[in-house]
Amino acid sequence: QLKLVESGGGLVQPGGSLRLSCADASEFALDDYAIGWLRQAPGKEREAVSSISNSGRSTHYADSVKGRFTISRDRAKNTVYLQMQDLKPEDTAVYYCAFTHSGPNSDYVVRSPYEYVGWGQGTQVTVSS
Repeated sequence: QLKLVESGGGLVQPGGSLRLSCADASEFALDDYAIGWLRQAPGKEREAVSSISNSGRSTHYADSVKGRFTISRDRAKNTVYLQMQDLKPEDTAVYYCAFTHSGPNSDYVVRSPYEYVGWGQGTQVTVSS
């Protein structure tokens, strides 16, 4: 079972950028899973922000972040990143790295938060002036 650890959150002004990182602390390879990012703001439901396939060839983004966020994976570092640009106050939330099982070299991407089977502790992103 993966044990995901997120980092890179913080306080940023509107229009600013942050890069979130997701690594595994249990020495499992992230390559065997579809990985993505969820976020949850106070009083709101958990939202699937972005995901990347096991193969790395396919990605998915929520409409709310399309054109501003980019997900990528570095196999050598066993890490998945979420580059966030042009951040808006409505992006403020706890961001969770999450995973679900996927076949080898699969192009499957996660589109719903309910498809994930595990996630990390989360990292806070606050966008405010």
